[in-house]
Amino acid sequence: MEIDIFSDEYFMREALKEAVSAYEEDEVPVGAIVVIRNKIIAKAHNSTELLHDVTAHAEILAITAASNHLGSKYLNKCTLYVTLEPCLMCAGALFWSQIGKVVYGARDEKRGYSLFAKHNALHPKTKVTSGIMQDECSELLSNFFKKKR
Repeated sequence: MEIDIFSDEYFMREALKEAVSAYEEDEVPVGAIVVIRNKIIAKAHNSTELLHDVTAHAEILAITAASNHLGSKYLNKCTLYVTLEPCLMCAGALFWSQIGKVVYGARDEKRGYSLFAKHNALHPKTKVTSGIMQDECSELLSNFFKKKR
């Protein structure tokens, strides 16, 4: 039996490393990576505090880095791995990038795109997988907000 080392869990662990970096920088701990043909081409984590920019979400920064890497605004052959369900703003950016697939860990019960525009937020060809390493992703976020209270 052959084991696929490039599984969703493998790449979500990489996104979680980015989320831990955000946590250590006192940012909301969300991490994202962009992958094409099993190669990571972009890594990012929330940087809204550092950059004083409400749009500096992990997904937005990862989309920009991946687009720059590929020299293209379209990411239709790429997969975004993100530790938290994208918000509506990030879903809009993912729509315009025509990302091929989105894989997220924890569901965002308050601001996740699926609460507001489940069927039209992402590009019609974008595939979505949710709940990958959900417990680990949720725990990091819970610990961050407990620390803040």
